[in-house]
Amino acid sequence: MTIQRPASPFWRFLYENSLLLVIAGLVLLSLAGQFVTGWHEYNDDLKEMGLAALTATQYFRSGHFLEATFENWESEFLQMALYVLLTVWLRQRGSSESKKLYEEEEVDAEPDTSKKDAPWPVRQGGWVLVLYRNSLSIAFFVLFLASVWLHAKGGAEVFSIEQVHDGKAPSSTLEYMGTSRFWFESLQNWQSEFLSILSIVGLSIFLRQHGSPESKPVDASHAETGK
Repeated sequence: MTIQRPASPFWRFLYENSLLLVIAGLVLLSLAGQFVTGWHEYNDDLKEMGLAALTATQYFRSGHFLEATFENWESEFLQMALYVLLTVWLRQRGSSESKKLYEEEEVDAEPDTSKKDAPWPVRQGGWVLVLYRNSLSIAFFVLFLASVWLHAKGGAEVFSIEQVHDGKAPSSTLEYMGTSRFWFESLQNWQSEFLSILSIVGLSIFLRQHGSPESKPVDASHAETGK
């Protein structure tokens, strides 16, 4: 079935970008909810320590908000970076998330540098193309490392406030990264992201969702691998 193309440029833009727009909206809504609830929770913690409460603007710049945000983002970027790379080489029989077991895939073909509508780096060739052909995983790893640092920076600020309150010396960002608390925060998120990959790879072997590109066709056999 062919879907009629919207005549209005505005509605065509919404339709053609609806997946990204809706998910971006969900991110912003959940981030706003996290901000409000985190603000009240952190002020309660500060009150228990006998410290002044933060305004909304102060909380936005606080280590607590920074840590809470990037502690989760780092695991998401790590998940996607590893998933992008692992699916290059590894296979799972029957999963829609795997490349086919033995057949050649279009994504493995060498880029056609003479293709007129190819992205500029492809047409440029050389080291630019080498970088571009790995740019997705590189971008995710850069975002992961940046998130790890911001998680540690925010966590160090919160940890130092608690340390000073207990009469101990504050910690730097690097010192905080050496604590079990930092790694506990990171690893509990990492394992949940790895579990989500395990779930979609494994469940897509036997289960279906009609209309979703993340699922095999409903009538596909369990052994059929790939989209």
